Amino acid sequence: MDVIGAGFGRTGTLSLKIALEMLGRGPCMHMLPLLDDPERATLFARAAEGGDLSSLDKALEGHRSTVDWPGTYFWRELTERHPDAKVVLTVRDPQKWYDSAHSTIFQAAQSAPRDGDDSVTAGLAMVRSLIWEGTFGGRFADREHAVRVFTEHNDAVRREVPADRLLEFEVSQGWQPLCDFLGVPVPDAPFPRANDSATFQARIRERQNAGKL
Repeated sequence: MDVIGAGFGRTGTLSLKIALEMLGRGPCMHMLPLLDDPERATLFARAAEGGDLSSLDKALEGHRSTVDWPGTYFWRELTERHPDAKVVLTVRDPQKWYDSAHSTIFQAAQSAPRDGDDSVTAGLAMVRSLIWEGTFGGRFADREHAVRVFTEHNDAVRREVPADRLLEFEVSQGWQPLCDFLGVPVPDAPFPRANDSATFQARIRERQNAGKL
């Protein structure tokens, strides 16, 4: 593992995934593909429920980096298991983060089915277990609580990861700080911008129409 993303979803993690892959640090694990990969989703859930870190290792097999959930749920375990990996904490204003997360991933979760095709429900069950229950204690709808969890998580990463191993990054900063941190040249291409709220909503509608959400 070369890069561990410690930032919560809706902090530019999909843009960072694409950027890391453009920089040769891929494949990069992200939540989106897991919704269609029940085997890996089940491995992540097993690692969270029973502390089985061999399941975590297997879930991340073949990946050089990870961003977003479920990887960020295991940021402590991953930074310990991969001591040479760099850590990137994607950040944004906490209130804007909550507005974005509430209107996108949380609303999608509320309408998601709890039974049906195992190839779909395994990923959704993992999302509920790790994010809405495991991270936010079933209280994401409580804005004050969710923002406090977000802020305390970021503070813990800053406190526990050595400064020379950590980049606190806003995707609006573009290539330069990320490339400087990784010691690679800046690509001759725009920094990727992906998964804004409108794009997310369109993706959710597409999945619903296909019976995958």
